[in-house]
Amino acid sequence: MIKKFINKLLGKTPSGGGKPKLGKREEVGVDTHGIDPTLVDERALNVVRTLKQGGFEAYIVGGAVRDLLVGLRPKDFDVATNATPEQVKGLFRRAFIIGRRFRIVHVVFGRGREHEVIEVSTFRAYMDNAAAEQVAGNEKTSRSELAGMKHAVDSTGRVLRDNVWGPQEEDAVRRDFTINAMYYDPETQIVVDYHKGLQDAKKRTLRMIGDATARYREDPVRIIRAVRFAAKLSPLGFTLDPKTAKPLAESQALLADVPQSRLFDEMLKLLQTGHALASIEQLRKLGLRGIYPLLDVVVERADTPFVNAALQDTDRRVGEEKPVAPSFLLACVLWADVRDGWARRLARREHAHPALQDAIDEVFDARIGDVSGRGKLAGDMREIWMIQPRFEKRVGSTPFGLVEQPRFRAAFDFMRLRAEIGEVDVVLADWWQEFSMADDATREDLVFQVKAEQHKTARAPRVHRAPPVAGPGGNPDPGRTMARPGEPEHETAGAPGAPAERFSGEAGGPDAEGAKKRRRRRRKPSGGGDAGSGPSPLAG
Repeated sequence: MIKKFINKLLGKTPSGGGKPKLGKREEVGVDTHGIDPTLVDERALNVVRTLKQGGFEAYIVGGAVRDLLVGLRPKDFDVATNATPEQVKGLFRRAFIIGRRFRIVHVVFGRGREHEVIEVSTFRAYMDNAAAEQVAGNEKTSRSELAGMKHAVDSTGRVLRDNVWGPQEEDAVRRDFTINAMYYDPETQIVVDYHKGLQDAKKRTLRMIGDATARYREDPVRIIRAVRFAAKLSPLGFTLDPKTAKPLAESQALLADVPQSRLFDEMLKLLQTGHALASIEQLRKLGLRGIYPLLDVVVERADTPFVNAALQDTDRRVGEEKPVAPSFLLACVLWADVRDGWARRLARREHAHPALQDAIDEVFDARIGDVSGRGKLAGDMREIWMIQPRFEKRVGSTPFGLVEQPRFRAAFDFMRLRAEIGEVDVVLADWWQEFSMADDATREDLVFQVKAEQHKTARAPRVHRAPPVAGPGGNPDPGRTMARPGEPEHETAGAPGAPAERFSGEAGGPDAEGAKKRRRRRRKPSGGGDAGSGPSPLAG
C-alpha cells in the first residue's frame, strides 16, 4: 500500500507490465452525438471502407472526431485500425510505411499540389516504460542497436520505439485528452468513447486522461500540446480543466530533457496552425516561460507593431488555407536584431552588403543556434533579409532579375509588412506590387518613370546632412536625415529601410556612359545582381 502511494507521488505506473485504469467502452449513436456525415472527407471514408472490407476494424480518430462533434469540417483526417502497417499497405496501391519511433501508413490520394494524405495508425498496446528495452544512446547513435526492437527507451526515459500492437481500449488510454480519444465509424455513424470525451466536448472542457502530472512526466511535450489545444479551441468556449492546468507550470522543468529539435517543431506548431496570437495569450495566462528561448522572444515581441502584424498575417493565411513558411515568421520576429546590428555596422563606416551579412550571422549565432543548422530554413531567412535593400533599386536590370528570385514573393510580403508599420514608404510597396503583376511593356514603363523621377531629383538643390530622424519605436533610423525647414527629407543609401542613394552612372547621372560600360564588364551572365556591386548573394 505504501509502495503504491509513493509510486503515485512520483508519477510511476506499476512495474511488470501493469496497466492504468482502462475506460469503459460506450457506443454513442447519431441521435446523441449529432455528427453531420457530410462533413466527413470522402477519402477518409474510402480508407475506412477498404479496411473494413478487408476484415479489419477501422475508425476516424482523434482531432477529426472532436471537430466533427462541434460542427467543424476537419482539415485533417486520421484513421485507426487493428490492421498492422504491412496489412494496411497491402490494401492500397499508393500507401507508404513511414517512421521508426511510431510506424504508421500514409495513404495518398491525388497528385501534385492537390494530393491528400490520410494517416493510418495501428491500435497500440499500453506499455510500461520501466519494462522497456534500454539503449545507451539516442535515435541516431543507436540505430543498429534499435533494429528489431519494438519498445525501447533511452537513458533519459524518452521512448525511441513504440510499435507494440494491442486492443482499442489500450490505444484509447494512451491518448492525451479525452476529447481526442474517441473513435467514429462513418458507415454506422457510431462514436466509441472510453473516457467521457463526448461529455467533455459538450461541456467545452479540455481534460487529460488519467493523472495530469504523471502524463506530463511520461511525455513533457504534452505541456505544449495543452497550450496549443487551449488556444485553438478557446474561440469555441473550451477551457482547460483545473486539474489539467494546475501542474503545467510546475511540470515545465521536464522540458529540459526533451531534444531541442523536437521543441523547435512544437514551437512552430504553436505559431503556424492559425492560432498564433491565441497561443501567446495562453502562454502568458498560464505563466509558461522558458519552454524554448526563441519562443520567449516571440512572446516578448508579440505586441510590437511589426511582429504583431506578422502573427496576424500568419493566422489569416492559415484561415484562408494558404501556405505559410516558418522562415517568414521567424524572419519577422528577428528582423529588429538584424536591422539594429546592420545599423551599428553602417555607423562604423562598414560597407552595406558585408555589414548586413555579418549582422545576419550574429543573429543566427545568438538566436537560432544549431537547431535548424544552416539549412533551408536559415537560407530562406537570409534571402528574405538580403533582398530588402535591393527593393530600393528600381532602375536598370535589377527589378527584372529580382522578381525571378525564388524568395521574391516572401521578401516582398516582408517588405509590405514593413510598409504597413511605416518602416518603409508605402509608395515603394505599391510600386513593387504593380511591377510584379505587370507584363514586360508595363514594367519598362514603370522603370522609365523611376528614372525620370530620379533625373528630376538630381537637378534639385542638394541638402546638407543632419542628425538622424527617430524611426519606429523612437530609435534613430540611420536611413533618414532631418531636412532643414521648408526642404524635403533626403535618405542615405544602404541603411535599413531607406532608398538607395543615386549612384554615378544611373539615368541622368554625371557619368552615365562610363557606368554602362562598367556594368557590361562586371555583370554576370545570370544578370541577377546589381551592376558594380559584386556577386549577388542570391544569384542562382
